[in-house]
Amino acid sequence: MTRPETKAPRRSRLGADLALLALVGVMLIAAIGAGGATLYQQFYGPSAFVSHYLDLLSDGRAADALRVPGVALDRETLEIAGIDPTASEALLRQAALAPLTDVEVVSEETVDGLTSVAVSYRAGKHEGSTTFAVTQDGWIGVAPNWRFTESPLAAIELTVRGADRFSVNGFEVDRRQVSAAGAEAAPLDPLPLLVFTPGVYSVTVDTPISRSPGVSVLADSPLTTTPIDVQTEPTEEFVAVVQKRVEEFLQECTSQQVLQPTACPFGLEVSNRIASPPTWSIAVQPSVTVAPDGAHWQIPVADAVAHIEVEIQSLFDGKVTAISEDVPFQVNGTIVILPDGSASIRVGSPEDQLETD
Repeated sequence: MTRPETKAPRRSRLGADLALLALVGVMLIAAIGAGGATLYQQFYGPSAFVSHYLDLLSDGRAADALRVPGVALDRETLEIAGIDPTASEALLRQAALAPLTDVEVVSEETVDGLTSVAVSYRAGKHEGSTTFAVTQDGWIGVAPNWRFTESPLAAIELTVRGADRFSVNGFEVDRRQVSAAGAEAAPLDPLPLLVFTPGVYSVTVDTPISRSPGVSVLADSPLTTTPIDVQTEPTEEFVAVVQKRVEEFLQECTSQQVLQPTACPFGLEVSNRIASPPTWSIAVQPSVTVAPDGAHWQIPVADAVAHIEVEIQSLFDGKVTAISEDVPFQVNGTIVILPDGSASIRVGSPEDQLETD
């Protein structure tokens, strides 16, 4: 007897296949969603936007970094942030950027449409972290566009004592060329300079007159001002020039055949009259040093000895006596660096400084 064929097993297998296909579909959709989220995070999200800006700094592409939405600043925004609106843009260039490496996004948090992206990095030898504020700024096709809601620019206020020329990360700057006041700027007026954050900025001085080792600061907070004060020291060549000029000045003083050479730090007082013109010489030249003095320099007090040969006639009996005597004296001075880079040296006694060119 032939039994009728049943279709139940075939229906069971079909249901299992459909269930399997549905599961695969769900997994595929999940994978696509996860992949889309990863792509968004890596290429289209706020963290990707910040990473792109930092990549530009890492590559030294300062001009491109300035074109990133929200980076460039106007004077009004600078004033609101408490930054001098005349701050120079001289350091917003490739030549003034230091290496930026090991950049890593630490966190991303969005509150009320404002996203905070925290990153860590190494700027030169300094490890640091900075948080950037980002917001969506429309769309580019189906991808969101972003901009900084707070510019990542900041400022340093630089005071360099004893020099008008200096270098920042090896980029040479002349204070008189970048200051808003130009050559009329007072030497100790802080010089505001805009900088990228994050970044390390090392200021050095190496001129014929003065030198200073690097003074570094890490600019890691957007729209803030960081003061830098650099004290230079005189070079050996500069001290040697000052020594020579002081010796020449004193030598000129010895050419005056009087007891009290005019505008000179030494002299001799006598109660009788001189019988012949005196002859001066410098027995011991001062050992000159040069020390910082605000924006300029000073010659600290130094000991020296002059020698005089003179004949003195007594007012009492007319007797003439030959005098050969050492006359100790002290000398000091000030040195002013002129706008053309030359130095004006004023030499004299501690009580009465007198100028020599």
